[in-house]
Amino acid sequence: MSTPVHDDPLSKERSHLAASRSALRAMREDVESLDITDVTANWVNAAVLEAQIEQRIKALADLSGTPLFFGRLDYLHAPGAERAEGGEGERFYVGRRHVHDADGDPMVIDWRAPVSQPFYRASKKDPQDVSLRRRFGYTGGDLTAYEDEHLLDPAEAATTSRLLQEEIERPRVGPMRDIVATIQPEQDEIVRAGLAGSVCVQGGPGTGKTAVGLHRVAYLLYAHRERLARTGTLVIGPNRSFLHYIEQVLPALGELTVRQATVDDLVAHVEVRGTDEAATAVIKGDARMAEVLRRALYSHVVPPTEGVVVVRGSRRWRVPVYELEEIVRELLARDIRYGAAREALPQRIAHAVLVQMERAGEAPDDRVQNAVARNAAVKALVKSVWPQVDPAKLVLRLLADADFLAEHAEGLLTEEEQKAVLWAKPARSVKSARWSPADAVLIDEATDLIERTHSLGHVVLDEAQDLSPMQYRAVGRRCTTGSATVLGDLAQGTTPWATRSWAEALGHLGKAEAVVEELTAGFRVPTDVIAYASRLLPHIAPGLTPVASIRENPGFFDIRTAPDGTADVVAACRELLEREGSVGLIAADARVPELAAALAAAGIGHVGPGEETTHATRLTLVPASLAKGLEYDYVVLDEPQAVVDGEPDERTGLRRLYVALTRAVSGLIVTHRTGLPPQLA
Repeated sequence: MSTPVHDDPLSKERSHLAASRSALRAMREDVESLDITDVTANWVNAAVLEAQIEQRIKALADLSGTPLFFGRLDYLHAPGAERAEGGEGERFYVGRRHVHDADGDPMVIDWRAPVSQPFYRASKKDPQDVSLRRRFGYTGGDLTAYEDEHLLDPAEAATTSRLLQEEIERPRVGPMRDIVATIQPEQDEIVRAGLAGSVCVQGGPGTGKTAVGLHRVAYLLYAHRERLARTGTLVIGPNRSFLHYIEQVLPALGELTVRQATVDDLVAHVEVRGTDEAATAVIKGDARMAEVLRRALYSHVVPPTEGVVVVRGSRRWRVPVYELEEIVRELLARDIRYGAAREALPQRIAHAVLVQMERAGEAPDDRVQNAVARNAAVKALVKSVWPQVDPAKLVLRLLADADFLAEHAEGLLTEEEQKAVLWAKPARSVKSARWSPADAVLIDEATDLIERTHSLGHVVLDEAQDLSPMQYRAVGRRCTTGSATVLGDLAQGTTPWATRSWAEALGHLGKAEAVVEELTAGFRVPTDVIAYASRLLPHIAPGLTPVASIRENPGFFDIRTAPDGTADVVAACRELLEREGSVGLIAADARVPELAAALAAAGIGHVGPGEETTHATRLTLVPASLAKGLEYDYVVLDEPQAVVDGEPDERTGLRRLYVALTRAVSGLIVTHRTGLPPQLA
């Protein structure tokens, strides 16, 4: 006997989904129909309001392939109400954004709302007044299944959610997607941590640290929207490919105002056209360079040698040299920015003149003080005592003038280190100099010494383990009055200056008080793959806890010899393309041109990292140096030993290999013509 439609739970849920989509469409139409003709005072206000309305319309978009809600909570009592016997509970559908009906009653609750929190944290041991938690399965945007968990039923054993596993393992094509349906309790604690404190997340491959950081931004914007609207938020990634990969996550959650950038973007005061040797870049990135720059900058301040005479009408007012010296000493002792002190100096001199005027019986006001500060004699003295300094020219002189560098690096850099950072052929000007990325960071430091860098409300820094101390300082300047979420994995540090400890890194960032959280449960990388990659940990990061995969599916994993070289690699790619999902071919950078030619000859289309994959072109050819942070359903890893050999030292090479081995979500084929690195034995 068939179940009537009105009694079929799945049909009921589909009806609620359809009604919710209609309600969202009505919400969007209401915003689109707003007439602001008579509510704005001028065209500026009108433009601002129009932009806000346009953003609201975008935020209310119904993404056809994205479920509007993914869970349901049935409370035993009404949340927040007195839990008396017989109290009536409430039912809430948990989704990516809030949706209400024409009467204002909620049809879908935002996943960030307090009432939604038990969806992620409630358990048999701590049901949090939830009697039933329901998860939904989707194909595209269509609701196809549901799964119930009765948290108050002692007879029902706790089991791993099948739908949760399927969602984690669902094949992916295109950019990174959100994880709101699969956030785990330990991840949720980090996501919902307060805005006031900074958090550092140490997480191995597949633990979801990047997703946690992005969802934390979305949560903070929900909980502190007005404050962050004023102060701003920023997500910092390692490169453009990575930023392109993650750029759709926040918009999918309805957040459209978060800026994304690389560290190089932040410090782009000059055009970068050069590179440094690794040893030189390490020294330039050392925190000692901040003190070298400070010394070099303040060496421009010279004590006055004579007093200053200000002529006003028939009167002459003289500020003696000893008083000027005292003013300069006081400004230096205040430890304010060089530029702010320079602006304060003429006002301090003018104040000294006004004191003399008052003693002589005059009654000068602020206008007189400002006029004195602009007096030619005062301006000339300020120019000689506290001259203007261009930050790029300051760095140019340090890197080009051995004597100037030696004077200000004494006791900080050895003679060998000084020789390493000096340019072999000094540049004649800022524009002609072949600045390196490390030079640009030095200029940013000098710029901040002169004028304070604008601080944001919250900054997320991903793949932080690859930053130098000076780069940490550059990021820290962007959140001096705000907080930070730092994401990384010490085992994946692949720069010569890679982070040795989070305590040291957070000190350079200016967030020494940040709480360090470690994620060790692996959701993305299959069990067999992460176990194989973890053989490298004793050699690259012996103190770290290996990632423990919670995946029930061990994944597809195969190690193959490739006697025919690239032909065998192409065959492995073709084999994986027969499966559903994205495929990444990762190889040592030097091997990429040969593999690209082989794929073209075989008629297999591919894209580069950062380019959009499609269902027709699902293969991405990835240089090992750009693999960090990316993920694919299936990966072919070409010649592991070549990946190791492509780095300046073995430890960095093994770390690069660790990254490459852990990019797969469902399966990995390792092909090698030469032998495997002995550390994988």
